[in-house]
Amino acid sequence: MIALIQRVSRAHVEVENEVVGRIGAGLLALVAVQPDDGEPQARRMLERLLGYRVFPDDAGRMNRSLADAGGGLLLVSQFTLAADTRAGMRPGFTTAAAPEHGRRWFERLVELARAAHPGVETGRFGAHMQVHLVNDGPVTFWLEVR
Repeated sequence: MIALIQRVSRAHVEVENEVVGRIGAGLLALVAVQPDDGEPQARRMLERLLGYRVFPDDAGRMNRSLADAGGGLLLVSQFTLAADTRAGMRPGFTTAAAPEHGRRWFERLVELARAAHPGVETGRFGAHMQVHLVNDGPVTFWLEVR
């Protein structure tokens, strides 16, 4: 499972001009499911999303996690993060999960997140989405769980 996380001042996702998910300050996580992902990867990714220290402490150092700082978590499925881009001029998607598998484990990640943290929002799996964000910092990290 892969997540590209961005610390944001605010973010929202639109589908067909309708806002389907919105957060204030917190984390936007673009999430890709890979073919071998399952329960262990979903649980570990959630642990990292909630525990990764990207928020400033009183001294201004990135020492606080989302769980420490509070704030929203906007989870957006994005299978293209799992693309194979090592060769050629067109991405390959055999490294991304099939849609049914991707939906199952993305939705499981959302379920786990909602049970563990208040303020979890999502995009819409498989939809053409417009993601709007104000990156705070900018602070962006790539997390991968094997």
